[in-house]
Amino acid sequence: MQLILLALAAAIAAGTVIYGRRAIKRNKKGSVKKAILTSVSAFGTVMITMIVLMVSGHPVYAAGEAAQSAAAAGMSLGEGFKYLAAAISTGLATIGTGVAVGSVGSSAIGAVAEDSSLLGKTLIFVGMAEGIAIYGMIISILILFV
Repeated sequence: MQLILLALAAAIAAGTVIYGRRAIKRNKKGSVKKAILTSVSAFGTVMITMIVLMVSGHPVYAAGEAAQSAAAAGMSLGEGFKYLAAAISTGLATIGTGVAVGSVGSSAIGAVAEDSSLLGKTLIFVGMAEGIAIYGMIISILILFV
């Protein structure tokens, strides 16, 4: 059951990417919100089903000896959530850094093209945007080791 759900989630994700690329190539007009809602709701349904199976005591990804060794090692649901929280904090901070550096960096290049004496000031702003990723990593380390 778990492998079927995993394959279904992967198929939904791959199908969404393929459909999006085809729509972009063909300049297809339509409701982007409707397409995103359809994809997210299908993927979300599969993810919620996996979470329900995990919480109800059925191992979602573990199988055979790996599941028994994890249970024997004393891995609890709380420890799993700890690793999940660390991954989410790092991932979201990294996404935020990408967005921030993208906008700040392009603006900095434009400003430096106009007046080259602004290079030092613009580097400070780009560095501040990159600091977001460091903060996310620090929070992840605190979650894991404190």
